[in-house]
Amino acid sequence: MEDDLEGNVAQMFIEDMTMWDSKLFISNYSEHESQISELTALLYQMKEQQASAVDSDVAVFAKHALFESELNLLTLPHEPLRKFKAYVEDLIGTIAHAVNEPYWPEGAQAEVDIVESWYHITQNGGYHDTHSHPNCSWCGIYYLVEGESSIEGRNGVNRFYDPRHGADHYQDAGTAYLSADGFMDFSPLAGQIIIFPSYLKHAAMPYFGDSDRIVLAFNCQVNAKV
Repeated sequence: MEDDLEGNVAQMFIEDMTMWDSKLFISNYSEHESQISELTALLYQMKEQQASAVDSDVAVFAKHALFESELNLLTLPHEPLRKFKAYVEDLIGTIAHAVNEPYWPEGAQAEVDIVESWYHITQNGGYHDTHSHPNCSWCGIYYLVEGESSIEGRNGVNRFYDPRHGADHYQDAGTAYLSADGFMDFSPLAGQIIIFPSYLKHAAMPYFGDSDRIVLAFNCQVNAKV
């Protein structure tokens, strides 16, 4: 009986399939050091002209102690914004092509459209509750000023939630491969850009500090241009 079992195992064919893979990417804005002063000054000037704290009028009650612009930031005719827009288009295009090349027509290139873009200037006690971004495929967060954010104490971090609902409902040695902590935290680092798929739910955890935490964010649609 034991010999028969060993024989069956030896003949068993097992195919390894990877499913539900969520890809996030990290880049560093090459013009960060040369543009930060002008860009920060511009955003504070815009903040002073806002009609309300959340000018986008989107999910107002999910946000606290922060200023949010309208959703057209990277369409505005300011040189530092134009430079950043060009960088984002190249960045998203490179990522989208790398991820999707096996599924696109041969020779196709990414055509990127930044459909929404905005800033957050977050003050002491500010946060943005859990959400995802509809009507786009790839999203990004650019940390312009990290303030006093830190991974220790989870101060001002961006938290991304595992999209595999229930993956952590039971854990033993057989589920170790899932890494099912339920979330992953990213601590803001000035100059860094995080790119993520739009379906990933995420939040800006409460931020505490005397200085402001400033980010630029954007949503993109991508077409494969032959």
